[in-house]
Amino acid sequence: MFFDRERELGKLLRMVSYDPNMITFVYGPINSGKTVLMSELTKRIAKDFTVFYINLRGRFVNSYEDFMKVLFSVREGSPKELLAELLKSGLAYGGIPVPEGVFKKILENKDEDPFVFLENYLRELKEKGRKPILIIDELQVVSDLKIDGLLIYKLFNFFVRLTKETRLSHVFVVTSDSLFIEKVYNEAMLQGRVDYFLVDDFDKETSLKFLVSQGFTNDEAELVWSYFGGKPVYLVEALKHREELKEWCEGTLEDRTSWLVLSLNSMKRKNPELFRDILPLLNEFNDKEAIKCNEIDDAVFWTVKNNVLFFDPRKRFLRPQGRLELLAIRRALDEVG
Repeated sequence: MFFDRERELGKLLRMVSYDPNMITFVYGPINSGKTVLMSELTKRIAKDFTVFYINLRGRFVNSYEDFMKVLFSVREGSPKELLAELLKSGLAYGGIPVPEGVFKKILENKDEDPFVFLENYLRELKEKGRKPILIIDELQVVSDLKIDGLLIYKLFNFFVRLTKETRLSHVFVVTSDSLFIEKVYNEAMLQGRVDYFLVDDFDKETSLKFLVSQGFTNDEAELVWSYFGGKPVYLVEALKHREELKEWCEGTLEDRTSWLVLSLNSMKRKNPELFRDILPLLNEFNDKEAIKCNEIDDAVFWTVKNNVLFFDPRKRFLRPQGRLELLAIRRALDEVG
């Protein structure tokens, strides 16, 4: 559900109103509304742009063929017919539409560079009066895939060519994986070629405004905020549980706490050294909501990888993924410490 993101949306609209120049990495805590925001952007610019939204979320990509099947969408018709369809509709979801014959050629002939094909495809589209935009959701899924070297580097080079070199297409990379963002941030080949766009949870005022607009009383809205902060996914979920609101809030917190307690107790037995490093890190959040972090050590890696903490490499801040995680950390420490 899109709600009160006009400030963020305005910034994105201004970005696409200029010629492409940077790859834009859209990042933030899990379930903060990144995909919803990009979907709303797509709707707002449909008149002038053709948006290719490639969603890698939940996709098993283990080979070149797997990736090509995600990147492209096989359609009936000739290249000219598909181009005419794109010019008419303005939107293309679920992959870049290509005729079956073209797709087979890309798959079977490894000398056929799909990025050269894509560049020509986007150039022709632009010459016909439609501005292309490429949005890749959860790109980190292919960060370890090797195709004559790591695929991710070939993609980065291609994105740089589309944006900074040819100004052919805007490229947005959307991710909740802050470890992936940290690697990108430190990648020398991307320095001066990448912009970062943080989509965070709602602040308190916006969260309460949303809940009250949906019929919650002020007390009910405050209760939901006290457990979940401004995490959009939980604010929407709360609408379904208004009749047993307190029980649902407490049950959700207990579920998250139980997972953390069981994980830490298991670690205490199996990897006591890591446990001894994680415990003081989590203890930092007994009286703080964010801390400075200058190194991704094993303790930070585990907590971020398991969506307990969120790391922002640009500000070097480490904090819980949301208020629910903050409360779960504090409860779990009473049982595990």
